Amino acid sequence: MYSKQEIENKRLAALEKIRAKNSTQLNNSFGQSSQCFESANHNKYNGRVGPLHQNNSRNAKFQPYNRNSTVGISSTPPSLPASPPIHKVISGTIYLITEDRFEVKPSDFSEQMVTIFKTIPSRSYDCTKRLWNFSLDHYEELQKKMLPFKPHIVLGTIPPYVLNVMKTSQIIRQIELSKIEKTLVDQLLPFQVDGVRFGIEKNGRCMIADDMGLGKTFQALAIAHYYKENWPLLVVTTSTMRETWESKIHELLPSIPMAAILCISSGKEKQYLTDKQAQVIIISYKMATLCIDLLIEKGFGAVILDESHLLKSHKALSTECIIKVTKKSKRVILLSGTPALSRPCELYTQLYIIEPKFFQGYTEFGKRYCDGKQTNFGWDMTGQSNLTELQCLLQKKFLIRRTKEQVLSRLKEKTRMTVILDSSLLAINEDTKNSLSAMANSYSKKKAADKHAALLTFFSESAKVKIPAVCKYIASITNSKEKFLVFAHHRNVLEAICHTLDESRVHYICIDGSTKSDFRNTLVEKFQSNDSCRCAVLSITAANAGITLTAAQLVLFAELHWNPGILSQAESRAHRIGQEGGVCVRYLLAKGTCDDFMWPMLEEKLQVLNKVGLSKDTFENTTLTQQMPTNTIDKHFIPKNNFIPGTNIVKGSENRMELKSHNNENGNPTTSSDIFLDDFEGDELLANLNF
Repeated sequence: MYSKQEIENKRLAALEKIRAKNSTQLNNSFGQSSQCFESANHNKYNGRVGPLHQNNSRNAKFQPYNRNSTVGISSTPPSLPASPPIHKVISGTIYLITEDRFEVKPSDFSEQMVTIFKTIPSRSYDCTKRLWNFSLDHYEELQKKMLPFKPHIVLGTIPPYVLNVMKTSQIIRQIELSKIEKTLVDQLLPFQVDGVRFGIEKNGRCMIADDMGLGKTFQALAIAHYYKENWPLLVVTTSTMRETWESKIHELLPSIPMAAILCISSGKEKQYLTDKQAQVIIISYKMATLCIDLLIEKGFGAVILDESHLLKSHKALSTECIIKVTKKSKRVILLSGTPALSRPCELYTQLYIIEPKFFQGYTEFGKRYCDGKQTNFGWDMTGQSNLTELQCLLQKKFLIRRTKEQVLSRLKEKTRMTVILDSSLLAINEDTKNSLSAMANSYSKKKAADKHAALLTFFSESAKVKIPAVCKYIASITNSKEKFLVFAHHRNVLEAICHTLDESRVHYICIDGSTKSDFRNTLVEKFQSNDSCRCAVLSITAANAGITLTAAQLVLFAELHWNPGILSQAESRAHRIGQEGGVCVRYLLAKGTCDDFMWPMLEEKLQVLNKVGLSKDTFENTTLTQQMPTNTIDKHFIPKNNFIPGTNIVKGSENRMELKSHNNENGNPTTSSDIFLDDFEGDELLANLNF
């Protein structure tokens, strides 16, 4: 099998051989004819001057050696246009680097190409990248001047839809916000007012992609209320955020009757969707898939999609259902602090919901911005390409994004630190060490499609190894009176941390996948307002969004997560509006575990998101420190306690009210056999693994 480029090169080489052969035959034929003619004349006139030469005046225009008039071809071989060697076809890609300039990246150097570049008035040469860039006004001129060099030099193009967006001038309108409820407008900060005006400029079809904790809920409700004539309004969010949205609507839009706001939390309540009096419907993504027919029949003119990055997969059932609902909606507002958790391909579905007819399709989007490659298993869209152009397109057409550093001058900065755990405290022996080494080798050798499954196995075993060192570190900071957050992923790690806090008699709250949504707000309020509650033990996937824990200024991560966006969201539970001090984030890492692979992977993914303009975070400048070494493994190695998790109450006592927070959705208590927490992202592979 040959690639398209190789086939093209072979075709051009074959054409060149044919042309060379024809030229050679022509020269040989011409030479032979000349020799025969001269020989005949020499024999006939025997050296005398022939009559043709004697009648120069009469036959001045007659040239027997020039056969153009009779044969129709030149006496000299045809000259090729100035071009590079035919066997070395040069291609080039063109992409935007700003809203008004584009850059050309050729596959090889070409003197002819550079000569053309120098004729463009807006040319500029970047010495660092060794590439030429030009004004977008001269894009057509460059393409026309390169046409004669085809097929030897072929430059790519900028998609027409990108050119149309960039050439469209922004019309600045004076937008009055008097249509929006005064209670809400009075609470908007200046940058939030700008976000509302941006949404109205886009006719209510946009994404608010501000950093976590910058009030995207306020902006979305303001935009939606501006277009109240298009209601009923549908708010789709996570199951843990339904009640929060309901309370915010009551607070910020008091003119809406309480009876007109419906929060659908179970299948038994879906018949209320037919109520014509309902103006606002709040529903979770999972419940929306169960009520899809009723939602379509209801006909929502305005839709708010909270945490829209959950729609990253265009093949997911929930995504397909949401697309069906939003197709008939005139206003669609997406909210996400991390629109793409790790890859540009995760953006497509969200952009499609905003403008269904904008891109030509997922494949074209992937080839342009995800370095799409066709494999034996279909298209591979896991890469990235033309990220600067994608960033320009997003900012001009689809979304508005502000970081905390840009808009909150009084919010102190966030610092990151990696803590290398003491190897003597790890639950590791020779067999465990060999097992981890084998998992590391297996992960490194796996193909891209199988790496995630191998990583999860490695991730789970590493969690068990880290438990005693993590617990020892947490126990060492309990002497401080400051509040702190601890994030972990596996249930056995969370339980071990709770046991450690119980033994240290530290009052804390615990929010994991089994904590009921209505009880979450109670626990959050307890942590925020109760001085005696000093720690919050949190699941990375179940408590990384939708809650505010600004009472803490220290955030610990006992485990990592493969999506940097999830970690950034978790950090922002403390680093957000309302935080009065600086926030320190510490990642507890163990050598010889999956942390050795996950940390560099997170750094690489963040670099991609930074290029698209969807993140300003970086782990590159993280401070490195070591856990204080110890030669003894104390009671924290295998945590044991007699306390009820989440309390300092001894098991067997009368008061067991806190146990309610550890019931699952069916009301049944969770068991120690539950290894993983509920992952609202729906990572089926992770949930189905059984170790």
